[in-house]
Amino acid sequence: MARKQITANAENVSLAELELAAQVAPTQKAHNRYRAIIALLMGFKREAVAKLFGVHPTSVRRWIERFNRQGIDGLIDQPASGRPPKIPPAKHSWCRDLLDRPDQAGQTHWTGVKFHGYLRSELQIEVGYSTVIRFLHDQNYRLKVPQPWSDRQDEAQREAFCEHLKHLLDQEEVEVWFADESGFEADPRPRRRWAKRGEKSRVTKNGDHIRMNVTGMICPRTGQAYMLEFTHSDTQVFQTFLDHANEDLDLPRSRQILIVDNASWHKSKSLRWGAFEVLYLPPYSPDLNPIEKLWLLIKAHWFTDFVAKTREQLIQRLDQALCWAMNRSLENQKTCSIKTKL
Repeated sequence: MARKQITANAENVSLAELELAAQVAPTQKAHNRYRAIIALLMGFKREAVAKLFGVHPTSVRRWIERFNRQGIDGLIDQPASGRPPKIPPAKHSWCRDLLDRPDQAGQTHWTGVKFHGYLRSELQIEVGYSTVIRFLHDQNYRLKVPQPWSDRQDEAQREAFCEHLKHLLDQEEVEVWFADESGFEADPRPRRRWAKRGEKSRVTKNGDHIRMNVTGMICPRTGQAYMLEFTHSDTQVFQTFLDHANEDLDLPRSRQILIVDNASWHKSKSLRWGAFEVLYLPPYSPDLNPIEKLWLLIKAHWFTDFVAKTREQLIQRLDQALCWAMNRSLENQKTCSIKTKL
């Protein structure tokens, strides 16, 4: 009986990532395996790939199985039995400096595969990949997704804003609110999750562009939140929000400071602020607005893998989410705390 023909799983990794892994492969054997998988993903037959690299087709089959099961890491030779060699303690400081400054090695960033390959070629130590990953964890490094960050911030303005905010918070007659807008889609962007290698992980994404906007405000001291749904954001919409907030909210303190960003509709001279005194955030400083964390929490809790086929379905879900957010005042005090920012 013929063995079942297996193929390399193209969803495990991109060709660009395979090309990069091949360039920094720790050994010639690993380099050949990466190139073989690239050839297979480009449509070459297994027999042709085996002939090209001078190996038996069974070897190519094993490479495919390892790639499908473990991805790029499966093509690297595993450490031999016994205790794996460690990175010499004398080299720890050198490695940490290299991790913090990848430009020293001509890199913009490190992955486990790239750093492992570089250590073996530069230190000439047959250190295993798992040993390198263990070393990274021992040195308190973690795999993270970088946070987008603007380089246009004015640190002097940010510092002056924080000092002014501290002064306001120290006054008994002053209540401080933070306002912002956020968009909610009928089929939000998929969130990262754990899944088995080789298995397809899919969520619905129809691209129908059904969307609603929410304008909201939060008082970090009390955790009180106030939010309204709209189809879009502009000056007229924001004025409607201000009118309802002035009418619906109980504002016992004599001064109400409303902090907003520099969106054009927040700066219209025609706006009637009512009981609120406006204070603008420094440009490019969404991190100083605590309601941003509440938006993220709402989306994670209520809109992960949620799909609405009509605007009515989206509005119904949004109603539930906003009621939930406005009824958790005690939790909002923790979520939207600004003490750590000042």
